[in-house]
Amino acid sequence: MLNFKSEIAKSIQEVTNLNKEDLEKYIEIPKDINNGDYAFPCFYLAKELKKAPPVIANEIKENIKINSDLIENIEVVGGYLNFYINKSTLTQEVLKEISKNNEYGKSKIGKGKNIVIDYSGPNIAKPFHIGHLRSTVIGASLYKIYKYLGYNTIGVNHLGDYGTQFGKLIEGYKLWGDEYDIEKDPINELTKIYIRINNLCKEDENVLNSCRDNFKKLEDGDEYCTKIWERFKDLSLQEFKKVYDLLGSKFDSWNGEAFYSDKMNEIINLLDKSGNLEKSQGAKIINLEDKGINTPCIIEKSNGSTTYATRDLAAIMYRTRTYDFDKALYVTSYEQVLHFKQVFEVAKLLGLDEKYTRGLEHVSFGMVLLPTGKMSTREGNVVKLEDLLNESMERAKQIIEQKNPELENKDEVAKKVGIGAIIFNDLANSRVKDEIFDWDTILNFQGETGPYIQYTYVRTKSVIEKVDKLPDINSINKEILLDIYSQKVLKLIYEFEDILIQVTQRNEPSILSRYLIELAKSYSVFYNENKIIVKDKQIQDARIYLTYATGKVLKIGANLLGIEMPDKM
Repeated sequence: MLNFKSEIAKSIQEVTNLNKEDLEKYIEIPKDINNGDYAFPCFYLAKELKKAPPVIANEIKENIKINSDLIENIEVVGGYLNFYINKSTLTQEVLKEISKNNEYGKSKIGKGKNIVIDYSGPNIAKPFHIGHLRSTVIGASLYKIYKYLGYNTIGVNHLGDYGTQFGKLIEGYKLWGDEYDIEKDPINELTKIYIRINNLCKEDENVLNSCRDNFKKLEDGDEYCTKIWERFKDLSLQEFKKVYDLLGSKFDSWNGEAFYSDKMNEIINLLDKSGNLEKSQGAKIINLEDKGINTPCIIEKSNGSTTYATRDLAAIMYRTRTYDFDKALYVTSYEQVLHFKQVFEVAKLLGLDEKYTRGLEHVSFGMVLLPTGKMSTREGNVVKLEDLLNESMERAKQIIEQKNPELENKDEVAKKVGIGAIIFNDLANSRVKDEIFDWDTILNFQGETGPYIQYTYVRTKSVIEKVDKLPDINSINKEILLDIYSQKVLKLIYEFEDILIQVTQRNEPSILSRYLIELAKSYSVFYNENKIIVKDKQIQDARIYLTYATGKVLKIGANLLGIEMPDKM
């Protein structure tokens, strides 16, 4: 499809002799439509050209040569060059691309590049709770969007299946295993054991030491500890997969922390050879003060057991060899910012190619909070994700019963609406913000929510059903769609691929979420201002085709967020 931004940059290059790619980076879309469709701020050129921005803007306008079929007007406002694109050309480009492409906005810009996305990673033998939701849905949406843009994407579920907590669980199972029916209700029963043993550890240092010893035995391959641990893991995965099935989440690798248990000696040896491994109070550490990190990275504890950091370093080494990644994203909460700063710095000491260490990125996010505050498995204060999803589906069904009691397949629609509402609520705002869970907001069909986008999509389907068949693209009179309401929708549809690229540049799915809300709102205004089913067939065909285009983009965009669209609501 014609790239207006690129054409503008090329025309400015011919006047200034500056690099086209650099110029294109500065071109922006004004928030106020009165300031054009694209704006070029000349402030960036003031130092280079040694002139005031308004002077530069006027000189470029006077000398620029650009086809009127692309740009119909250029204005100077202060130090800005404002470009108004040709409405007929925009309309033709968008509808032509929509008509020939079932995967509108899909791209090959990522061809040949490998992206590893480490997300979800719940802890074995603990509830898969609302706090794991964010990593799961942010990671899943990034996975889908990168893939849609042509990247070879590898989704990794780095399960929390190792660590001192398993030493605690093993000790609790030794003491009270017979009191709990683990086979019948594994996660809840194991959680009860964990809370109980955790409380005992607070009271009795000897019990805590026994727990630490259990984990060391597990690392050393002790038969009894390994057998119990494997049982905990198998039962947990059965429960987790129920949630993943509801969310539609899939992974290419389930290698958790334990997978790297035989790969950590190599890491320790490499760090030792680098001359950076130090002993401190019996533990082995890397001092990172010269990197501006005041907390040392512990590689091996004083009792000889390894740490999260050691296992993450082993995972980095394994992923470089297995996936030859260009980027490796770690989707976890901002509570782990320090951990990943440490790990990424220490990774530079392993002798890896700079390509790999440069590609490491922590995609952090805020917490999901209950109105009462933060959750804690230790305190038993959690909301299970499966319970949350089931409740959302039930609430959605009740709303549908009230709004459309004659609707067929209510359960299927309620599933799409209920789960879509949860996913969208999580992805609606910047990922770094904390999220407080509020049912009234999440399932509102009128607000800036998942159900609102689904409802708008269903409206487009309903409109199209009123005509015998979709009009032929070649019969559409594009001039009918030059009004302000149609053009707002068309401009947004035109921007879709660029929106997806912005998501990957910042690893921020909320860019797509906000875009879908804006598209749904703009279509609603178009729908209210322009009667679609009319006697004039030319007018009807043009507006029907724009409705079809809107529905297609809403569905593709929602699917990339992990949200399914119902055909009726």
